[in-house]
Amino acid sequence: MVLMTLGGAASGEGVSRLAREAPPAPSSARSAGSTTRSEAPKTGLHLGLETRNRGSRPGPPNIIWFMADDLGYGTVGAYGQRRIRTPHVDRLAREGMRFTSAYAGGPVCLPSRCSLMTGRHLGRAACRNNGAQYHLLDADVTVAERLKAAGYATGLFGKWGLGVEDTPGRPDRQGFDEWAGQLDQVHAHFQYPYWIWDNGRRVPLPQNERGGRGAYVTDWVQRRALDFVRRHADRPFFLYAACTLPHVELVVPDDSERPYRGLFPREAVLDPRPGYLGSEDGITTFAGMVGRMDRYVGELLALLRDLNLEQDTLVIFTSDNGPLNGGKDQAWTRLSDYFGARGPFRGYKGELYEGGIRVPFIARLPGRIPAGSTADYPVAFWDFLPTACSLAGVPVGTETDGVSYAAFDPQHDPAPGRALYWEAPASSGSGVARQAVRQGHWKLHRSMSRGLELYDLAGDPAESRDLAADHPVVAARLLGLLDRLHTAPRPYPARPTSGIRQFVR
Repeated sequence: MVLMTLGGAASGEGVSRLAREAPPAPSSARSAGSTTRSEAPKTGLHLGLETRNRGSRPGPPNIIWFMADDLGYGTVGAYGQRRIRTPHVDRLAREGMRFTSAYAGGPVCLPSRCSLMTGRHLGRAACRNNGAQYHLLDADVTVAERLKAAGYATGLFGKWGLGVEDTPGRPDRQGFDEWAGQLDQVHAHFQYPYWIWDNGRRVPLPQNERGGRGAYVTDWVQRRALDFVRRHADRPFFLYAACTLPHVELVVPDDSERPYRGLFPREAVLDPRPGYLGSEDGITTFAGMVGRMDRYVGELLALLRDLNLEQDTLVIFTSDNGPLNGGKDQAWTRLSDYFGARGPFRGYKGELYEGGIRVPFIARLPGRIPAGSTADYPVAFWDFLPTACSLAGVPVGTETDGVSYAAFDPQHDPAPGRALYWEAPASSGSGVARQAVRQGHWKLHRSMSRGLELYDLAGDPAESRDLAADHPVVAARLLGLLDRLHTAPRPYPARPTSGIRQFVR
């Protein structure tokens, strides 16, 4: 099973250069362009997969979750994008199932990833805010741990964010046999850092020192992910490919910008954070970043084909939250709007309106998922843990707020009428500033600034007409859910935030 969030554009004729040029296998697989720098139970699907042959080894499916960073619902062609070409993601949609009501775990990075790994919504999740102090504990059970118990090889490549090296949230303490990339969210901001993690070792990237741009780090991470697949092609594996594109800083190699040069208005999109890269041709740069992600998807699909794993591999493509906003003079917001990155929805990253949490989500498994199908029922990141366990044939083994969608039936909602819940803390870090719950086609918001807002998503997916006064009974029922689904968050001691000089010099 492969779960993806977005990648960059490999040749359909074979594995591209990046796919062929893998780094050497890790020594200890199980050890701990135009830019400017500014200051469950088994399902029918599982039973069908269980007896398939992987060479001489029968067994459950591979699982790959490939996730883009800050990619809005409308940024890929399968969800309406017309200015950026995403042929490999669009191919997944043609050959698989497109979910139109799929939700991230949260409106920003760390909480969304916590929900994904632990199967909890934000009313019960261990980590509910971005920040260096938040991390998983040994008592937390992750999907990687459950799949490892089922005999899977488990690998994380890319952005983690759920615990740095001196915490129990480190990936090797949360079920991953191999891991490479960025533990710290701030580390993941940079595409040309001077070092990167690889299985507990700090690997130097001297070609990136003193302003050098010799190693685009997502290319490096992609090679490690492809190598992991090659080395585990004869056994079940779980690959969590957490791509950092198209999160700012805004920079991509020239070969990804070149196809878009001259197609868009030229506008400088500079980064307001000291030391971060921006672009003098920001619209072009952003398109190139999305295109490079799509290329990564194509490389992975080509590798699965070459290894004869295509028919046995479920691919799901998604993003961690909605599109970027803010920036210097709101340039990031304008960038998202230029590409229609929110789709038809209201809101951006950091908000609980649909634009901040509804994400692209595509599943492909040839011969088992109907090609070109669409599912309109809601699924959410916290459903992944029970889904993966169902496919692997192991008990969930922990409390979860999710349900399994492993049947991948485009017409059958696995949990009709259930409530989906999100929250966001106050800027002070104390208390809850915003909450939202969806049940059926109704969605209720409660915030410190706006009070209660009720929307009918069936007729108003853009959440433009507040119906709280018109439907007080519905509002009262959902208000009760907001109170019931929130629990007190886990306390964490304060921890200093990492600085740019720890990663760029």
